[in-house]
Amino acid sequence: MDTQTLSLVFVACTFMLYIGIAVWSRAGSTKEFYVAGGGVPPLLNGMATAADWMSAASFLSLAGIVAFSGRDASVFILGWTGGYVLLALLLAPYLRKFGRFTVPEFIGDRYYSDFARVVAILCLIFISFTYIAGQMRGVGIVFSRFLEVDINTGVYVGMAIVFCYAVLGGMKGITYTQVAQYCVLIFAFLVPAVFLSILWTNNPIPQLGLGSQLADGSGLSVLEKLDQVTVELGFSAYTASTRSSLDALAITAALMIGTAGLPHVIVRFFTVPKVTDARKSAGYALMFICVLYTTVPAVAAFSRLNLSQSVNEVAYSAAPSWVSTWENTGLFAWQDKNNDGVIQYGAGAPFVGKPDFNEQRGVHGQRLLNNAPSEHQNEIYVDRDIMVLANPEIANMPSWVVALMAAGAVAAALSTAAGLLLVISSSISHDLLKRTLKPDISDKQELLVARCSAAAAICVAGYFGIHPPSFVVQTVALAFGLAAATLFPAIFLGIFSKRSNNIGAIAGMLVGLLFTAGYIVYFTFIAPENSHADNWLLGISPLGIGAVGCLLNILTTLLVSRLGAAPPQQVQDMIDDCRIPSGAQVAHQH
Repeated sequence: MDTQTLSLVFVACTFMLYIGIAVWSRAGSTKEFYVAGGGVPPLLNGMATAADWMSAASFLSLAGIVAFSGRDASVFILGWTGGYVLLALLLAPYLRKFGRFTVPEFIGDRYYSDFARVVAILCLIFISFTYIAGQMRGVGIVFSRFLEVDINTGVYVGMAIVFCYAVLGGMKGITYTQVAQYCVLIFAFLVPAVFLSILWTNNPIPQLGLGSQLADGSGLSVLEKLDQVTVELGFSAYTASTRSSLDALAITAALMIGTAGLPHVIVRFFTVPKVTDARKSAGYALMFICVLYTTVPAVAAFSRLNLSQSVNEVAYSAAPSWVSTWENTGLFAWQDKNNDGVIQYGAGAPFVGKPDFNEQRGVHGQRLLNNAPSEHQNEIYVDRDIMVLANPEIANMPSWVVALMAAGAVAAALSTAAGLLLVISSSISHDLLKRTLKPDISDKQELLVARCSAAAAICVAGYFGIHPPSFVVQTVALAFGLAAATLFPAIFLGIFSKRSNNIGAIAGMLVGLLFTAGYIVYFTFIAPENSHADNWLLGISPLGIGAVGCLLNILTTLLVSRLGAAPPQQVQDMIDDCRIPSGAQVAHQH
């Protein structure tokens, strides 16, 4: 059975499993739709949370961007894993004890304001759609390769699949689907990693293989070889950093704080039976997440070595089959600048912009490009997001490994997309409609609105998947910056600052949102040509500006709150009840 057929079989089997689970666990009430009825065991919730968290950015794009950026990309690994510690210690148990369905519901009740709830909904939707753009692009990449269609068609296929189980099953269906998806994606990620580690170092443990000597007898370690190869190709050394220390610190902080403020992750802790289960879920999730995140650096290093060895100074006519396969997706391209028929790979962009293909083919059979050539000698364009998916083919692994990777990539992208869609739909149906605009609607009507909202959100998500602002991991990182600047400070101060009032929280969220979104939009969309350290505030890039937005939010909230009246006594009592363990006050009085 050829690779494409085998991939379709693997993906189809996993789809049948996911949709079967969604139908079996179809939500029959709003509580089941929003928080799975509140009865998910901590271990299963930890697996579902890990799958919700390990999106297309983690599975597909993270190793790809580490492969090409080296040490500079370590901020993503540090920020995303460290953020879960913040979440487990600072937020998860308190939010679970508060006992609300959604983040805007917590903010609306804690700050005793419908307007605060609406501002939180606005922030949540902004964050979720930025995040989901990366997931839908990840889905499109997978299908464009294994259905041999363009990436836009791949996004449409992914939209249809998400619709089937996210709209029908709600959180109950998504939770048990994500447990299955975690098992699929982690197995799919680890198997090629083990193959690569054995191939390069004879060590079957990727985490140890990264620090081992190469099996070629050179006496060099993996990282020493990478430094040598990248410098010879005209790049900076793999282990060198080009970011300023302040920018690296800001990006790491934004990702950590953003993790603790992501609404689709926070809502997972409302699905467990008890407060102690929320903390246990966070611990299990961190353990499951670390399995993948500790493997990413090794996969990144091996994939960069694979690419350098596979295509540089190789005649196009003799290039491995994966070259033409990925070329047809528009995510890999070759432009023969010196007309010698040989692929030259080096530093710099091979041509202006991304590939724009003609229908005709060149004399060597390559896809011709409409783009004007750049001044660099580099002749290939490689989309960072394909590296993990292409790894098994580049390393000439068995067809079943390639097929398994396809199933895992789809599981990673769809699991997070479904969680985000549910957050968007519940914010619209429950927080905006039921709690704010039309409190008298029935449970059945609210459930219908939730499903319609999810369907509409899928359409918008598909558009952003076709027109993403950047690579998957960078697009997702922007969402984390927005979460860090808006929702995290409101939740954190809502739990730990009894003096923070409604006016302060609203002002803080608006300041954080407008500053961070404005900074990101300007340097990413309006004037990307100005996006370099000389023009950035304190040298902080758009990826890290969420940390500054967070500080501005906190300072604004505290200052404005001090100028106004303290929150009502019942709200302060509610905060005490949320923070103090059950029975502690009674024991203290006795």
